[in-house]
Parts: sequence; C-alpha cells; structure tokens
Amino acid sequence: MSGSASYPDIRRIARSYFDTARGSHDWDHTRRVLALCERIGPAEGADMAVLRPAALLHDIGRSDQDRSSGAVCHAERGAEMARRIVRAIPLSDPQRENIIHAIRAHRFRGNPRPETVEAKVLFDADKLDAIGAIGVARAYLFAGEIGARLHSPDVDVTTCAPYSRDDTGYREYVVKLRGIRDRMLTPTGRSLAEDRHAFMESFFERFLSEYAGRR
Repeated sequence: MSGSASYPDIRRIARSYFDTARGSHDWDHTRRVLALCERIGPAEGADMAVLRPAALLHDIGRSDQDRSSGAVCHAERGAEMARRIVRAIPLSDPQRENIIHAIRAHRFRGNPRPETVEAKVLFDADKLDAIGAIGVARAYLFAGEIGARLHSPDVDVTTCAPYSRDDTGYREYVVKLRGIRDRMLTPTGRSLAEDRHAFMESFFERFLSEYAGRR
C-alpha cells in the first residue's frame, strides 16, 4: 500500500476483509465496536485519529482464527496484517504503533495487556459488544456457526473444548461473558457494562429455568 490513506480508505480496506466472515464476527460487529469507541473515546480523552483506525482494523485477522478452529490468534494476526495498512495513514510513528498495539491487545484471553488509553477503549468497546442482549445473540450465533448444541446440561462446560459440539452459548457465558464486566478498563466502559451484565445474567437464569422445565 502506497501513498497517503484517508479515513474512508481505511474503512474500505477494513471492510474488504469481511466478505466471507461468519456472522458473529462480521463487519456489523466492527461497526458496532466503532460506534462504541466513538462514544467512549471522547469521554476518556482518547486520540480518535488512532482509535478509529484501530477499531476498523481490530478483527481483520478473525477469518484466520476461525479457519484454524482457534489455533491462530486473530489479534496477533490482525496486528501483523494492519502494520502494512497503517504505514499509509498520515500519522506519526508513535500513533501508528499505538494502532498496532491496540489491535494486538484487544483480545479477552490474549497478551499483551492494553497499555494506552486508545487500547483500553478498544478493549472495552469490543467486550461490550460481547455482553448484554447483543452478546447473548452473538454467543448463540457463534454456537450455530460451529455446530454446537443449544445446551449441554450433563457436561462440565468449564472443561469443554472450544469449537466443539459442547461450545454452547451457555458455555461462552460461563467461561467468558460473565467475567467481562469485571475486566473493563475505563470508567465509561465499566458504567456501560453494568446494565449489559445485569440483562445477560437474568437471561441465562431464565434460560436454565426454561430448559429444565421449571418455567
């Protein structure tokens, strides 16, 4: 990539990586994360010239992770892919490195930890899209994509393999989603997470009750 890339250019380039993406991590997810970044970023004093490209590019490595059934880290792969793209953005070298860091550090189970304000905002925005009503819908959408059951009541979900038949929406809640609220990194993110967490918690309580025939 040569020349100087504008914001619309970066948006177009990022969009091109999602033509065959699974619905749980598609371009719509990126757009929602961008919208959350634009809500949280100004409140946290983030450099939006860094945060917007980072949000647009944060999941461009996702298809590689999906094809490998989780063996490839999409945050690490996406950071490698984004390095070539951000060279064309008219920003300083530290700003470009901040974009790469934010992409590499956005994953819930990944390393490194987000160190900059922009990386923390991106982390929170991405995690907010994994909880609440949207998070519940995405958990079941992902489970359907990999052929998982609706629920595995006779299985210890904490020991199930990811990308397996028992990688259900409820398993995602137990091993990841219910812990997200306490992992938020910004005051604005923590505030938004409270309401989403409460909805999600009540949903899964109701889900288990209905599944067992108690409601």
